[in-house]
Amino acid sequence: MQKQKGFTLLEVLLVVAIIAILASIVILALNPAKQLAETRNSQRWVDINTILNASYQYALDNNGTVPASITTSATEICMTGGTCTGLIDLSVLTASEEFITAIPTDPSGTCNANGVCYEISKSVNGRITVSAPDAEESATISVTR
Repeated sequence: MQKQKGFTLLEVLLVVAIIAILASIVILALNPAKQLAETRNSQRWVDINTILNASYQYALDNNGTVPASITTSATEICMTGGTCTGLIDLSVLTASEEFITAIPTDPSGTCNANGVCYEISKSVNGRITVSAPDAEESATISVTR
């Protein structure tokens, strides 16, 4: 009598089931939706710092005067080349690409047709605040200088 070598159907099914359970645990642990939201929030931090830095570079070159279009109430920023009715026009920052090449746009892309989803305001003392009101994961993304 010869003994046959190989796996039984039950053994193969058990191994496949164990691999499926381990794979689902890893996928749940990684939580791709949360990871993507955190990635978009990181981009928002970079974008608002870029806008703020460009605004202050403009102020340094203009005797401490921030762009005149910035108001004391938080208002959405107009995209580069957009129609800026009711939005803050920061084209002085992008003119001749001297301070910034283009105003960054929120990674979600769900904002005013001519806006970038970021808001800017200045205090009565001239401090500028740039914020990302569409931040995900209940994050507050705002920088004041």
